[in-house]
Amino acid sequence: MPAVFTPQTPARVSASTVQVSPPGLPAFEVAYERRGQGEPMLLLHGIGHHWQAWEPVLTVLAGSYDVIAVDLPGFGASPGLPEGLSYGIDEIVPLLAHTCTALGVERPHVVGNSLGGLLALEMGLHGHARSVTAFSPAGFYTTPERLYAFAVLRGMRAGARALPDALLGPVARSAAGRAALTSTIYARPGRRSPDSVVAETRALRQGSGFAPVLAEGRRPGSRFDHDIADVPVTIGWGDRDRLLLRRQGVRAKHTIPGARLVRLRGCGHVPMNDDPAAVARVVTDTAEAAGPGLSEGP
Repeated sequence: MPAVFTPQTPARVSASTVQVSPPGLPAFEVAYERRGQGEPMLLLHGIGHHWQAWEPVLTVLAGSYDVIAVDLPGFGASPGLPEGLSYGIDEIVPLLAHTCTALGVERPHVVGNSLGGLLALEMGLHGHARSVTAFSPAGFYTTPERLYAFAVLRGMRAGARALPDALLGPVARSAAGRAALTSTIYARPGRRSPDSVVAETRALRQGSGFAPVLAEGRRPGSRFDHDIADVPVTIGWGDRDRLLLRRQGVRAKHTIPGARLVRLRGCGHVPMNDDPAAVARVVTDTAEAAGPGLSEGP
């Protein structure tokens, strides 16, 4: 049955942490929020964001799943990767699989947005996911589109860093201020609470992983060009995405012919805030398409 949407709960800033110790590699720490019970579901945010990006849908998903929203290394409350570990896609994906092991889950349903969407697809490709839902995933842009998106991201970070912290709260309390700070990624920035905008602006300017992730994104291997044939895959794209333009969703469908392509009307690059009910429905429909699996608790 489709999930029933309940109103967004207030954003929380606290999270648990887990120590991840990959064999033969330096250990690292990941912050996460975990709610619910049932089959495991891993939520991955985009560059410069944090796990709270999923807050609008977390509670409803937790009604049916053991939901784990992580701060990717170098973002939110997760420290940057130690020396000897790389932010490259080929390196991060196994680290995420080790993170799942440290959390006591195996092959979760993986849901991602933007950078997190690309990571979700890679986890599906390498056998680490039982289903994949990717919202506006990176990796399907042309070179000019990548240059544009990266320039916008750098501009957003520069703006966040230039705004004095004493002014951040007052700016976020006005609808115009929230639009100025977040309209690049949200089609409906007025729906964000002032506290949420303050928290995500701080996350954007403080993320130690921002520069190395962008640097890795300039490498040819950052594009996704593989089919995923053995697990259900859904690609969701907001029709008002101003960062990764919606035509990239058509390329994603051509690359993964068996994937379901869903247009999210009235949604921007981070659709969880713009239409949480639609996002929750897309996620649960994809997970249910995988069929029943073994339930794993915390």
